[in-house]
Amino acid sequence: MFNSLSDRLSATFSGLAGKGKLTEDDINRAMREIRLALLEADVNYRVVRDFVGRCKEKCLTAEVMDSLTPAQNVTKVVLDELTALLGSTDAKLALAPNRTPNVIMLVGLQGSGKTTAAAKLAYLLKRQGKSPQLAACDTHRPAAADQLETLANEIGVPCFRGDGKDAVEVARQSIREAIDHLRDVVIVDTAGRLQIDEEMMQEAEAIKRVVKPDQILMVVDAMGGQDVVNVVSTFAERIDFDGVIMSKLDGDARGGGALSVRAVTGKPIMFASEGEKPDSLSEFHPDRMAKRILGMGDVVGIIEQAVSQADAEKSAADAERMLREGFTMNDLLDQMKQIRKMGGLRKLLGMLPGGDKALAEAGNSIDDSQLARVEAIIFSMTPEERARPKIINGRRRKRIADGCGRSVSDVNQLIKQWEQMNKMMGKLKSMTQGGRSINKRQMRNMMQQMGLPNDPRSMRF
Repeated sequence: MFNSLSDRLSATFSGLAGKGKLTEDDINRAMREIRLALLEADVNYRVVRDFVGRCKEKCLTAEVMDSLTPAQNVTKVVLDELTALLGSTDAKLALAPNRTPNVIMLVGLQGSGKTTAAAKLAYLLKRQGKSPQLAACDTHRPAAADQLETLANEIGVPCFRGDGKDAVEVARQSIREAIDHLRDVVIVDTAGRLQIDEEMMQEAEAIKRVVKPDQILMVVDAMGGQDVVNVVSTFAERIDFDGVIMSKLDGDARGGGALSVRAVTGKPIMFASEGEKPDSLSEFHPDRMAKRILGMGDVVGIIEQAVSQADAEKSAADAERMLREGFTMNDLLDQMKQIRKMGGLRKLLGMLPGGDKALAEAGNSIDDSQLARVEAIIFSMTPEERARPKIINGRRRKRIADGCGRSVSDVNQLIKQWEQMNKMMGKLKSMTQGGRSINKRQMRNMMQQMGLPNDPRSMRF
């Protein structure tokens, strides 16, 4: 979403990096470029004015101007201010431990992704050990309850619909239903409109009085631009919501609305959604998002996702076996399954330093269909060939290519990648024998010998 903004900011910092010492004019030019970049990204002009003013004031201090690395310090100032703009600290759901059920009420305009956000939040809470229930309180939009129930069935969560006529009464009954069935969280999906109107606001206020929610979350379409500011301001005055779920962060809009919400309303962004799958909702981390916008990636996020999907005992056993026996095609299949569980190729590459720029340059050529093509080739191999790829000669490669509908060159490319991975395993085995550890220089040299990039920012697709 923030590709254009990231490119403009990266170009500005690159211009400063070539200077050994910065002057006040250098800072002024950089701040002007940052101002233009933010305005072009559709960030609220008052937010831009205050943001640039704070950055300029800090950049003109002696600590920055007289330092040995002034350009790096300017980047740090902008990073810190961008983090503060997005919220400074992580905001968490505040659920009452002694109340059953806790009630989370979702509000927002029609089309913001509210119903899907309700299901995604239920899925997230279920994975955290909660027992959620969805309440279909949008009685105005045709098939809204059907949509919520379908999503609920997909994730294995109950959905209460009531009579589907009176939203306030459905909300009231949903709490009784949760109590009767020992559900500890109720997520109330309310009605929206294409624009704010009095009827929608009155209904939301009535539901709020009846269910007494522990948390009210507003679902905001990140692609909404400046309209987002007016919408969230009105909801903040009438409903007084506690936080924001930012949906459609994987879209291609300029994203200025997402950067303006926290500053305009003072309400934190709690969750962000990047994709349509149930597991695409995640907790929002301002510092990580700021780094991604500045092209620094979110390596911590990748590690957290990998840890959440990993089976520690199986991973340790697999690592020991691969060091002992080498890397097989079956191992490669397992790795691709993990990539899918972690959100797919585009999501993971976007979280690497420089990954967003690489994805923008690659266009639609990077997607999970590449994983499917590799899987097709491997599935066309015999069990013996998967376990011992070294036996795959020219005749076997032709048979494998014919069996999966790919070319022999595609098969050759996969075999070459396997050879590189197996070579890495051999070097790791020799380096770790006798309890020796591998230092950074050894790892970098090993990757260079195999023709692999040792800096993620050098990756090109």
